[in-house]
Amino acid sequence: MNGLFDQSLDATPLDPDECAGLRQASIATRADLNIAEQDNILKGTAWARRGRRKDLLSVAFLKQLHKRMFGDVWDWAGTYRTTNKNIGVAANRISTELHQRLDDTIYQINNSVYCPDEIAVRLHHQLVFVHPFPNGNGRWSRLMADLVVEKFGQPSFTWGRDSLKSISETRAQYIEALRAADNHDIAPLLEFARS
Repeated sequence: MNGLFDQSLDATPLDPDECAGLRQASIATRADLNIAEQDNILKGTAWARRGRRKDLLSVAFLKQLHKRMFGDVWDWAGTYRTTNKNIGVAANRISTELHQRLDDTIYQINNSVYCPDEIAVRLHHQLVFVHPFPNGNGRWSRLMADLVVEKFGQPSFTWGRDSLKSISETRAQYIEALRAADNHDIAPLLEFARS
């Protein structure tokens, strides 16, 4: 299990207690973990897309979606992180910040502040910025953006058409676009989402 929790330089590091939350004893390598998480994400995605969701922009849905995407792999799935990370708001601010971000998104929708793509991409950025869970925040928030834009009748995003799990040129472009959004320039992230 030595190589399982090797942290890449651009990933949110897991602390020892979070690493201990692994639910599947058969996972021995990073490749095993990636496969298990991807299988779980597919199940979570199918669950999220079943039926019409009136609770899409609720904290309860956000937490349930993360649990559905990662709960077969991690016992902390769907539970806010309790430690501060190299990214995200302070752990004690997560609940307040998520409520504010959802309220902002509901306002943007109700008042047609932005086009559907921009509303969804801005939500994605804000969810990543808050970083409520120990891990999986990027994958979870990209699915949330897809669900929101699909609710407008638009196709889901392509997110660079490449896996964003490992270090690659595509992931570097994604991280760069997130950093631009951190500096109030959403254009690169909007472009990346549809590239």
